[in-house]
Amino acid sequence: MSARYVDHPLKARDLAPNLVLDAISHQGKIALDDFRGRSPLLIGLFRGLHCAFRRRHVAAMAQLNPALREQGVQSLAVVNTPVERARLYFRYHPIPGVLAASDPVRALHRAFGLPEVATDAVMAILIDLPGKLPEPMGVFEMDEFLNRKEGYEITESDQQMTSNQEQLAGQFLIDRHGVVRWSFTEILEGGLQTLKAPNPEELMSAASKLA
Repeated sequence: MSARYVDHPLKARDLAPNLVLDAISHQGKIALDDFRGRSPLLIGLFRGLHCAFRRRHVAAMAQLNPALREQGVQSLAVVNTPVERARLYFRYHPIPGVLAASDPVRALHRAFGLPEVATDAVMAILIDLPGKLPEPMGVFEMDEFLNRKEGYEITESDQQMTSNQEQLAGQFLIDRHGVVRWSFTEILEGGLQTLKAPNPEELMSAASKLA
């Protein structure tokens, strides 16, 4: 099923699109319309699992999931990784209670208005993470360092997900009627919100208003 692409990230009161994606967490498909009329949904639209920080953000979503479920909110992580590769990863790094879907062509990201930026712009950014990195590093250098440290082997499937455009990430809280009520969008501006996750307290406050 196709969706209308927009040129800006969706915001509160916008109607969320519907797409059907390959499920990672189980065999079959996942459609956003499956949740309408049933429950609110937190959807995380991430880069591929080859990105070390996206793996961390998926894990952070899983950690927050029990509190979200208490508010009646389902969680869905969408990654730009081919489905079989993603299933292999999550077999060894499970995310209990969180649904996951594969979107290697970034269709849902575009439907939610998440932009792509030129790789040259990403390469100009230095990431300084004391305690995690030995020194400030470029984004791709940082990924290589953390992938080696964590034993994540880049495969041909991962390499196919890289291009001359870098996909920005975002998270959207959608009510049971399919309307966006809260959003967080990564920003590429000298590191501002680049590689960062949303504030958990802000997210839980928004989720509590959907109960």
